[in-house]
Amino acid sequence: MTTPPVRRGRPGYDLESLLQVAVKLFNERGYDGTSMEDLSRKLGITKSAIYHHVPSKEELLRLSVDRALDGLFEVAAETTALEGRAIDRLEHLVRGSVLVLADRLPFVTLLLRVRGNTKVERAALARRREFDLVVTDLVKLAESEGDVRPDVDPAVAARLLFGTVNSLIEWYRPRRGSSATDLADAVCKMAFDGLRA
Repeated sequence: MTTPPVRRGRPGYDLESLLQVAVKLFNERGYDGTSMEDLSRKLGITKSAIYHHVPSKEELLRLSVDRALDGLFEVAAETTALEGRAIDRLEHLVRGSVLVLADRLPFVTLLLRVRGNTKVERAALARRREFDLVVTDLVKLAESEGDVRPDVDPAVAARLLFGTVNSLIEWYRPRRGSSATDLADAVCKMAFDGLRA
């Protein structure tokens, strides 16, 4: 029995591994500052090998930001399906959003850095605004149920709440001994119970 020959050269890339490298480069250099040539050099494959998986750099961006947005909208759909008080559903949405951020950190980081320079970025920003409306509506409902203070505009409260969640991309780095659940607990305690003991 003969042993099959060992394959030489770099291993092939599937779409998932290609996305992981692309989102890392987009976060390091910016989307506009990253060329397909940069990506092919980083991967050690030809540009035509990349084009085997995606038709353009813009498609890599779309797939990357959709990875983050799809996770957030999955949590929003779960939240909408829940029964009970709006404040509890809002906490579920915040907790789930932190878990999505922790699980898809490079993708969420990229999403939060898009500025609307391309069609894909404008579509991503539109979906972010749609998500913001879900949050604002929940804050309004919680206020009408008497669970949120009425002297803060619901849209401002929603922005502050998710500004806290979104700020995690700047400093959160997963490490041993800590869990995304602990992080979500901390964010929810601060947001819903406050800092004062």
